[in-house]
Formats: sequence, structure tokens, C-alpha cells
Amino acid sequence: MKTRLNHVVAGCFALFCTFGAVWASPAQRLGFEDARHLLNRTSFAASASEIETFAALTRSEAVDRLLASKRTLALTPAPEWAGTYERPYRPQMTQEERQIATRREVVVRGLEMRAWWMNEMLVTPSPLSEKMTLLWHNHFTSGAEKVRPASLMFRQNQLLRKHALGNFGVMLREISKDPAMLLYLDQAQSRKGAPNENFAREVMELFTLGEGNYTERDIKEAARALTGWSVDADVGEFRFRSGAHDTGSKTVFGQTGNFGGDDVMSLLLKQDATARFVVRKLWLEFISPKPDEARVAQFSKTLRSAQYELAPLLREMLTSDAFYAQENRASLIKSPVDLIVGTLRQFKFEVHDAAPFAVLSRQLGQDLFQPPNVRGWPGGEAWVNTNTLLARKSFLNRVFRENEMGGSMGSNRVSATRTVLDTDTAMAEAGRNRQMARAAMRPEQRGVLQDQFFFDSRQFLNEFADDKASTAKLQQTVLAGAPVRAEMSERSLAGIRALVLDPIYQLK
Repeated sequence: MKTRLNHVVAGCFALFCTFGAVWASPAQRLGFEDARHLLNRTSFAASASEIETFAALTRSEAVDRLLASKRTLALTPAPEWAGTYERPYRPQMTQEERQIATRREVVVRGLEMRAWWMNEMLVTPSPLSEKMTLLWHNHFTSGAEKVRPASLMFRQNQLLRKHALGNFGVMLREISKDPAMLLYLDQAQSRKGAPNENFAREVMELFTLGEGNYTERDIKEAARALTGWSVDADVGEFRFRSGAHDTGSKTVFGQTGNFGGDDVMSLLLKQDATARFVVRKLWLEFISPKPDEARVAQFSKTLRSAQYELAPLLREMLTSDAFYAQENRASLIKSPVDLIVGTLRQFKFEVHDAAPFAVLSRQLGQDLFQPPNVRGWPGGEAWVNTNTLLARKSFLNRVFRENEMGGSMGSNRVSATRTVLDTDTAMAEAGRNRQMARAAMRPEQRGVLQDQFFFDSRQFLNEFADDKASTAKLQQTVLAGAPVRAEMSERSLAGIRALVLDPIYQLK
């Protein structure tokens, strides 16, 4: 009797384990909705197939896959001039020639550089790398209008991408010696007896500690320590001018010594406030508009214990319950870049020239390589106002409208979207002066750019079966939450357009 009972118990246990495994396994996996949330926060929107792939993974497996895909080099070939350096001041030129050369660089190279980065975001196999590069561009802010030549800003972009998912401490040390940064924050002329406090102030307030975590004396003493950090104008490289350095004793954060610039960076990284400041920045980017200070403290310990390696912090943040909390879904407003690049990537547009979209991003409030000031783009609710919201809807309306030019492009390309953009208008948008733009451009650049993007609605819709469940999945793929207006009812270009014009499409 006892033996038979043992067999029954064993059989029931085995049956429970079998069904338990079947039941528990899906619960451990992300599923479609969580995978969509993860990918649309860490990339520029995702296709249904990409979401399905991640849906079969656990939280940890999904984040590890994202981190493993990181790129430290851009895929898009650099502009021809990016690898060269020319002195901003060219004594062999007349004043008029210098003015024309400067105009050309500001307008033409500026647009080329913006188009290059926009294209990289469109084609990169690692959207997380580009999102982090963009985040650090807005954190360690510099602007192309002040920094000359343009190659210095391009180099800074490469530096940020190199460390975007690497070590924050290493990135801080390198960006503090970056020529574009030193020029932007007026550090290049700082010298003993006349220290410029601008760089010292911003490195504390905006790069590391945040307001309220330093004193005016800390700034003044750190500025003395940073004297001599400059730029060699002949080669466009960092140069330490020992004769301009203040070798006297300084007191920073209560510690006294004959500090130099590298010592200041070390002192900053030792402050608890630095880790908290970085964590809050990442929280606002990935989780919600309002950081949970208790969790910020927890994540800060992770960053400190990892010696400022970003991967352990991101792994903990992106697998946390806070990240997946329902109240944090659809709580972030898409930036102009999120909206433009995400739309083009998710719907698999063919883009032949990214320049018009770089100009559009500027019109929507996010001008790549030119944040509004040293604080960068404020983000959040600042992205939308009466003008930008109308412009956002106009963009979506335009790229998903029926082909008004007649005819189709290919047997199954039943609807096309075309743009005609006057190049010198685009140049003028970038340079804020139409006459300057025309003077700066080469003759062959003055013309009309046609057919710069194309959307095949039939091919896109064919990825979803023609049934109610698949239509619901299409809607779930595109929107971060339930639509504010009626649910999608028409499988057509018009139906897609109605979906992206729903207010919830502006959120992620």
C-alpha cells in the first residue's frame, strides 16, 4: 500500500513538474508587450519580428543581447572632410575668402554632418549604441556653431560613441580634454592668474555633481587646477601648456593639494553625488519622468561598485520592476529624433538621403550637433507645444499619405511617399541664412532632391495576417498603449496613418 502510494505521489509530482514547467516558462519570458516596451525604450522603435524575437527571452537574456550588440564605431562612412583638420583662422586668405570658407563649413559641412548621423541612426544594427551616443551628446554638450572646424565636432561624436556603453569615468576624463569641449566652454585660454571658471562650473553642475553639491570655492579652486588645459590650433589636439598652469596649492571638496586637471576629475568621481547624477540622467531616459530616489540610491551603489562601468548599471535598471511597471509605460514623450528615426525604422522606409530628416529634426526642436545651450535639450514636455505638435502631425501625415504623383513604383508598391526638397532651402535651414547658403554651396549642390524616401504599405501589411488578432498585434507593435481614438479597423495606408496620428503614438 505504501509502495503504491509512493508511486502515485511520485507520478503526481512528475506531472506537476511537467505542467509547472510549461506554465512557469512563459512567465519567465518577456512576452510581446514587455519586449515591445524594452525595445522601444532602448532603440528607435522596433518591428514586429524584432519584438517576437525578444519576446522569447527572459529579462536578463534580452538585456544581455542588447548590450552585446554595442558598437563603438559608426557603420556609415564619414564625410570626406571628417578626417582632416584645417585651422579656423587661415592667414593666407583674404578676409572675404575666410568669410566664405567659414560660411561653407557652417552650412554645408554642418548639414553633411547632421545627415551622416541621422543616416547612422537609421541603419545601425545597434540602436542602443546610437541612443546612448545621443544621450551623452546632450549630457556633454557642445555646439557646431561655436566649435570650428566641423571635424572637431565629428571627432567628439566618435569619442562619445566609443564610450557610450563603456565606462563613464573614462569618458569623463577623455571628454574633459576633448578639443571641441575645451573650445565650447572657453577653457583653451584659461591660464595662471586668469583662470576661466566656465569649464569648471559646467563640469560640476552639468557633467557630474548637479546643482547644490559643490561650492563657489570648489569652482574657483578647480578652475585654477585646470589652467594650462588648452588646444593646439595647428593640429586641433589637446595640449597641456605647463607655463600657463597654476602650480599653487588648491582646496577642492575639502581636500588640499597641488592639484591638476586630472586630479579634479578623480575627486569628482569619488563624490557620491556623481553616481546619483548619472543614474538620474539614465532614469529619465529609460524609465519615467520622475526618478524614484530610493531606487536611484540603489542603482548608484551598483555604478560605484562597478567603478563606473555602465553595463552593470543598465543591466540592473533594464531588468528592474521599476522599468516594467505599468505606471511607467507610455510615460515618456518621444524626442524629434525618436519620432523621425523610429517611424522610418519601424515601418521600414527606404531612405535615399537623410539630410531632409536632419533638417526636419531641427524644425521640431532637436538640431543635431547644436543643442540650444550648455544645458542641452530639456526634453520631456518641452518637446511638445502648439507649433511642434502640429509639425509632428504634419510629418506623419506627409510620409503616410497616398502617392499624389500617380502610378506605383514596382508591382507591389501600391502606395509611395515622395518628397521634393529644394537643397538650398535645406542648407538655409541649417545655416539660418538662405543667401549665405547659396554662396557657400557648390553649383552641383543647388538643385532638387526627389524621391528621398519610400514606404511600401503592402509589404509592411503583409507581415501581419488578415485577421483580428494580427491587426491587434499591428496596433500593439506601433502604439505604446491603448489608442486614445478608435482602434485600427482598416488594413490600408489610411489605417496606418490613422494609427500614427493617434496621440499615444507620440509616447514611448
